[in-house]
Amino acid sequence: MIESFDSGASAQAPRMVGESACFLEMQEHISRVAPLNKPVLIIGERGTGKELIAARLHYLSPRWDAPFLKINCAAMSESLLEAQLFGHEAGAFTGATKLRKGYFERADGGTLFLDELATTAMSVQEKILRVIEYGEFERLGGSETLKVDVRLIAASNEDLPSLAQEGKFREDLLDRLAFDVVTLPPLRVRGEDILVLAEYFAVGMVKELGGEAFMGFSDRVQKALARYSWPGNIRQLKNVVERAVYQNEEGPISDLIFDPFESPYRLGTAIETDVAGDEGSELPNIATKANAVKKRNASDGVAVDFKQEVQDFEVGLIKRALERSQFNQKKAAEQLGLSYHQLRGYLRKYDLLG
Repeated sequence: MIESFDSGASAQAPRMVGESACFLEMQEHISRVAPLNKPVLIIGERGTGKELIAARLHYLSPRWDAPFLKINCAAMSESLLEAQLFGHEAGAFTGATKLRKGYFERADGGTLFLDELATTAMSVQEKILRVIEYGEFERLGGSETLKVDVRLIAASNEDLPSLAQEGKFREDLLDRLAFDVVTLPPLRVRGEDILVLAEYFAVGMVKELGGEAFMGFSDRVQKALARYSWPGNIRQLKNVVERAVYQNEEGPISDLIFDPFESPYRLGTAIETDVAGDEGSELPNIATKANAVKKRNASDGVAVDFKQEVQDFEVGLIKRALERSQFNQKKAAEQLGLSYHQLRGYLRKYDLLG
């Protein structure tokens, strides 16, 4: 969704990439709320770009040249998060040998982004509420009340109103945060943007690898990109495309790996020890099967083009395997009992890479 930066007054404002109606509506929403000195709540599935939206809100605001700090609330214990947010005095707890300013104090005059806010403890939520309402707090172990001017942007991938009804999130904090709520559309509803984003990420990866030009996606890959549900959203799309670019040897991208963990040797997966003799594997005994066809036709008095019979048989097996694996060449190779590079050799041999 966001990958580079605009120029001008908001020199670090991330540029947003997309053409779909829901994306353009969201972009307009962000532009309207960004200049206001009010809290904003960003809601969206994982991988939809919540942190980057927060950055855009900051850099399009009058605070663009002030600090923009971000913290993942889910990555810390309650006590550590509290110390990180509000700071601590020397001797406040074991190991606190000197005064440490917290995120709120360091972000004074700017913006603080709290990611995964739903994971915070009620006691921490209460202190955050006080900062929003009164702009004041105390460091851990301290008695001095400090004043700060911080714009708070928070994000979650959970339904906070439901959590509040269940008593798992403070309703008063939710009320204060929800001056405006930006809900990010998942990639699966942004059909027009999938190929646009894929090409954007591909061009970036080609440049990173020192390549000269991106050769595009094959028709099969374009269809596979459009059909996929993208549970990991834009982050997953970026990974899939960049992985395909670096693994592609030449020409247009003709293969995608949606799940890099897929492997016949994946932990917890039963491994067949006799692959070559497995009746479920279609390709290992192509010559044997073609010979059988030749003998059967010869016994019927029919002339046979042995090489053509073998080619037709191999092409048919490969095409069916590709269709079953949604044109993921590594999965197709596993189905056929071949290595990835062996399958690539067959695809080149029969001109099936297009």
